[in-house]
Amino acid sequence: MTSFGGAPMVDWNLAAATATRLVRPGPEVSRDEARAVVAELRRHAEASEAHVRSFTRMAAPSADGEPAPDAGPVLVVDRAGWIRANVAGFRALLRPLLEKVGERRADRPGGAVLGAVGSKVTGVEVGMLLSFLASRVLGQYETFAPVGRDLPGGANGGRLLLVAPNIVHVERELDVDPHDFRLWVCLHEETHRTQFTAVPWLRDHIEGEIHAFLAETDIDPGTLLERLREAAQSFVGGRQENGAGGADRAEGAEADGGRSFAELVQTPGQREVLGRLTAVMSLLEGHADYVMDGVGPQVVPSVAEIREKFQRRRASGASRLDQALRKVLGLDAKLRQYRDGERFVRAVVDEVGMDGFNRVWTSPNTLPTKAEISAPAEWVARVHRKEA
Repeated sequence: MTSFGGAPMVDWNLAAATATRLVRPGPEVSRDEARAVVAELRRHAEASEAHVRSFTRMAAPSADGEPAPDAGPVLVVDRAGWIRANVAGFRALLRPLLEKVGERRADRPGGAVLGAVGSKVTGVEVGMLLSFLASRVLGQYETFAPVGRDLPGGANGGRLLLVAPNIVHVERELDVDPHDFRLWVCLHEETHRTQFTAVPWLRDHIEGEIHAFLAETDIDPGTLLERLREAAQSFVGGRQENGAGGADRAEGAEADGGRSFAELVQTPGQREVLGRLTAVMSLLEGHADYVMDGVGPQVVPSVAEIREKFQRRRASGASRLDQALRKVLGLDAKLRQYRDGERFVRAVVDEVGMDGFNRVWTSPNTLPTKAEISAPAEWVARVHRKEA
């Protein structure tokens, strides 16, 4: 059980309710316009599958003439729908860690009282963080999320989420062709779906690495909650732009570089696992960006304008507050993954072609290391050395 003293480590229902209550409203659209956006995103997601598979030369495998694995549905959601999906995902992903911490808390005097209070506090804090993220994510391929009635998944549990309000918000902010932008976003997200459906071992490999990371956690329950609260308080303090201490707290987060959740709970034994996870996530994100730009000129007439404006938006980040929050949440590392991963993919494809690059999907042993992401030639030498 993910509880201590009879209370859950995190009140997930409260987290979802808090995030839903605090999330910013989406852009104003009429009912007819909303329906049109949803329908178009679904069409683009369907069309993107053929474009991505043709460009990458990746296809979901089938054995003995049996149908290929179900890639899962495409779900167009609003911000509240994204929150519900990710609360369910976090709940499933963090279960091993919270069970371990909960067992230690249950054996301590006063654990029940601390558990009841701590679960509520942590639930609110997780909800606040999700409310921040819910207005920024354009789409995601959920690989590990549990299947529910309102958010079904495929046979392998995977599902592609497209957050319609956020896509509309960004296309208006960038002042780009909305139809081109929607297809461009779908190309990126469809690439992620292709990665996991065409490479059968990838899901289990990443899940195993995550479980290995969590299994290495050996931290006092009170310290864990304190560290999670520290990250959330940086968020709370930053939001108080006009209140006492708000600006100082935000500046402090920038001065020390900020710490992500992974860094806050990380132990020395987890660093090696985290390095491997960072490398594979850089590969997946960079590959999606590379494919998105590679397919783009063929099917997205204004792709050059979209890419230029979108990159400028990524780089500028926005306000000092937003930059501080990105550091606390580890989003600055996410942006580096896009950049470094895309450079790796481009360099390898330039050197050995698409088929040569696709050897990266052969097994966990052919995935790039963190060092090789920054030095593509080293990956080429290692994986293609028999051909030299």
